[in-house]
Amino acid sequence: MSAFVLEIGSEELPSRFLAGEEAFLAEQFAHVLEEQGLSHGAIHTCSTPRRAIVIIDDVADVQEEKEEEFMGPPVRAAYKDGVPTKALEGFVRGHGLKPEDAYTVTTAKGEYIAVKKRVGGQAASVILASAAAAIIPQIPFAKRMRWQNHDFAYSRPLQWIVALLGSEVVSFEVGPVTSGRTTYGHRVHGAGPFEVPSAEDLIPILREKGGVEPFGPVRREQIIAEADKAAAAIGGRVLWDDALMQEVVGLVEHPVSLLGDFDEKFLEVPREVLITSMQTHQKSFGVEDKDGRLLPHFVTVLNLTPPSVPLVKHGWERVLRARLEDARFFWHEDLKASFEEWLEKLNHVIFIRGLGTMGEQSRRLETLCGWLASACAPDLEKQARRAGLLAKADLVSGMVGEFDTLQGIMGGIYAKQWGEDKVVADAIAEQYLPQGADKMPETVAGAILAIAVKADTLAGCFGLNQVPTGAADPQGLRRCAIGIIRILLKFGFEIDPRELFAQALKGYGDKEWKVASTMCLDNLMQFLTGRLRNYYQGNDVATPLVDAAIGAGCKSVRGVDLRLRALVDFSADPDYTGSVQTFKRVANIVAKQVAQGAEIPAAWRKSLLQDDAEKALDKVLEEALPSLDNLWHKGDYRGMLAAIGRLRPAVDNFFDHVMVACEDAQLRGNRLAMLQAMVSRFSLLADFAALQI
Repeated sequence: MSAFVLEIGSEELPSRFLAGEEAFLAEQFAHVLEEQGLSHGAIHTCSTPRRAIVIIDDVADVQEEKEEEFMGPPVRAAYKDGVPTKALEGFVRGHGLKPEDAYTVTTAKGEYIAVKKRVGGQAASVILASAAAAIIPQIPFAKRMRWQNHDFAYSRPLQWIVALLGSEVVSFEVGPVTSGRTTYGHRVHGAGPFEVPSAEDLIPILREKGGVEPFGPVRREQIIAEADKAAAAIGGRVLWDDALMQEVVGLVEHPVSLLGDFDEKFLEVPREVLITSMQTHQKSFGVEDKDGRLLPHFVTVLNLTPPSVPLVKHGWERVLRARLEDARFFWHEDLKASFEEWLEKLNHVIFIRGLGTMGEQSRRLETLCGWLASACAPDLEKQARRAGLLAKADLVSGMVGEFDTLQGIMGGIYAKQWGEDKVVADAIAEQYLPQGADKMPETVAGAILAIAVKADTLAGCFGLNQVPTGAADPQGLRRCAIGIIRILLKFGFEIDPRELFAQALKGYGDKEWKVASTMCLDNLMQFLTGRLRNYYQGNDVATPLVDAAIGAGCKSVRGVDLRLRALVDFSADPDYTGSVQTFKRVANIVAKQVAQGAEIPAAWRKSLLQDDAEKALDKVLEEALPSLDNLWHKGDYRGMLAAIGRLRPAVDNFFDHVMVACEDAQLRGNRLAMLQAMVSRFSLLADFAALQI
């Protein structure tokens, strides 16, 4: 057994490409080697901007040999008058055998010709060469390019490929490059070329001669260790940001952390602005003291060890200073304005083509936030309305024009500066949440405004029939819908989503839509419930349970959630299968009779009860139905589902001894009324037809 290493060298790739590249290479090599029956040990991948590396431990010398049976033509087509036909000869020749090697196999479809032969035993180097040559061109980069006169397309021009199985070169070609054993290091600290004697030598050569750290997690540790040490020396701690760290790690292959300084006068600018300027423009991290106050320092990461640290440090500080001067200028200029001025400017800024101006949206948000607050938090109605009106004002500020990622955040900061209620300021700052998996609104007013912003956008786009397609969602409507769902679940607001969208559409006044209002609401609800379904599937909830909960209606997202939780618990009950089967039978009988035009009375009459089984069911229902109604009103969905098990013996006994669809219409209607009484209660909980039993 030997180790295999593949290094794909290229010009610098964008940082965002590296993680996907590593994952694809690992997945594809694992798939190919399993398919080919070539045993191996662990598969490791790593990358830098200039290289992607695959290392496979303990690769077998040859693939596993095994005997396989191959099916051929039917016997009737294989012989004519006892003589092999061309069909048989062609079949065995394709497997390198003779007609006498064939035999007959009896299958469910009749008698067929078959052969057996041993397959496998191919050299590992041949399999790996074929795999690498096929996998490399398929790496799914977001963008590709061609260079010189080559037809081959790749993210950036290929420069070299190292492919070694032990000490043997695994030879193949990809585009204009032929694999070999020559690698290259860091452009400054060890450019190379370097000859790699064996697969195990590549990583040590890159590190010791090439000045390259190939593994991203190791580069990350080096960056953090150096920067933390430098920050601690000045009594600070680095404000690490995971997203930026991932990007920075992908930008360097010889990381060196550098602590820089900036003038203390810039600390008068809001912390969020300074950090955004450092991170967005300079790929640098802020530094704070033990009390959380921002310090006039920053950490950046170089891709080399500079011959003169002070000179490089001065250069970084000079560039950052220019950025911070811009931020400071916009801060002071914005403070000379007012919300009233900005609201007037919004009347001349387009929201979405066909949906009017941002000023019009601000007034819609004011009304919609008021409606939401009256339903969810009446004591916050005044603040919610004010937050809705001011929500978009910062879009015309100089600061957001320079740092667009600060929209909303700057609005909240300016609101505090200008004496707005803290509730209003915090809500404005939270309007674009949730962002990512964790960052959610923390205030009730912020949640209300965030829902209003998303509902207004959804309603307007659906009214214009600008709905997401499989490949495009330019307005981020899926993100809007899932954001509404997550907020409603976190805060437990009992809002009917259809009424929410109706109020949002109402805010547009008498606008002529491309889709009729009723159909638009139907489409919005279908879209929202589709996102809700995906949300639970993404959280590993069984799809039939999700469909059952949603299928019973979505008068509130919280209600769906509570019913689904009850269904999940119910599905773990030992009597779950039997109980569901019984109730599905009840629901199916009622649905079938209704489809056939049967009229079901509102209540059954005791005087029409004949059989002991239906009298027994009557007695059970007389006690159970009021209890079910009480459980429903209390929101005790688990209690209602448990009641199915208690009703089941009487219902099963009823079906065993009573003919529901009898010829006597009066008796049939009376019996259906008993079943309908159960259906009308339990269908509130779930669409039992969706439960696959």
